[in-house]
Amino acid sequence: MTRVLGIETSCDETSAAVLDDIEGIPRARSLVILSQDIHRVFGGVVPEIASRAHLTAIVPVVQQALRESEVSFEEIDVVAVTYAPGLVGALLVGVNYAKGVAFAANRPLVAVHHMEGHLFAVTLDHPEAEPPFTALLVSGGHTLLIDVPAWGRYHVLGSTRDDAAGEAFDKVAKLLGLPYPGGRHVETLAAEGDPRRFRFSRPMLHKNTPPADRAYFDVSFSGLKTAVLNAVNGSDNLERDTRDIARGFQDALIDTLTEKTFRAAEAYGRRRIVLGGGVACNRTLASAIRSRLESLGATVFAPTPRLATDNAAMIARAGLFRYTLGERAALDLSAYASAPLPGQV
Repeated sequence: MTRVLGIETSCDETSAAVLDDIEGIPRARSLVILSQDIHRVFGGVVPEIASRAHLTAIVPVVQQALRESEVSFEEIDVVAVTYAPGLVGALLVGVNYAKGVAFAANRPLVAVHHMEGHLFAVTLDHPEAEPPFTALLVSGGHTLLIDVPAWGRYHVLGSTRDDAAGEAFDKVAKLLGLPYPGGRHVETLAAEGDPRRFRFSRPMLHKNTPPADRAYFDVSFSGLKTAVLNAVNGSDNLERDTRDIARGFQDALIDTLTEKTFRAAEAYGRRRIVLGGGVACNRTLASAIRSRLESLGATVFAPTPRLATDNAAMIARAGLFRYTLGERAALDLSAYASAPLPGQV
């Protein structure tokens, strides 16, 4: 058996988890996630505040994860921590704490790429979500469409050219006077909206774009955001129109992501689809992808909300994979705002 302590501090969630691998079956014994509500006041994450909050929270969060799993530091075999990508100040809190724990307990340290963690997250709910598959990772900071022929081999087919999907949700929510983070509030309003009143164009879905062109898989949401801004400014009764604008925006964004995912699955012959990241909590998105890919006979795997958000269980799971490959991080490990996926081709 291998027991992993996972630590995640890439943005505004301080998280720790203990994961056991028993005869090749990984299982999370505990998962603690502490979100920083203070950022709602500012309508977005303030990096300096996030870093200071991690400093305050990291020790009690890890201790709580150990208590819930009923294990001690001495019973941990591996320490896995997110080192990139993310807010550097926030990442450094987790990285330095993990290095201290690994050194003090004389345990190996494994560095984990945050987005690889999201790829592994769904396997904690659905062990059958194994490669090969098409992955759509959608969060506040990232939108990635990836072909995964095997664990550790990642072909990034497309990404966002401007706003990530989650960022677009948050910015539209702000335009509509909704709280931060805005994704669930926009989805709730959109469910009550009339899809006929505001139909926004679906960006980068030109039918004549060849698969060899990066635009075939890339996405862009800045124009959609501007269209929403124009609709808000042009409304003579925003209270009346808010639900319908939210519906028009969400339909356009989801249609775009769904079609891009279909293109990737069809082009590479994949019959498994893995969703990850905070926007994967959007039930309308998951439902739309299932419906669109039904003709391919594809199975869509979406994580539970707790595993879709930034969390340490997915970091522990990805860390376990890297550990089994023999990877170890040195005690001079640092944090990086951006980094390519390990094994990216």
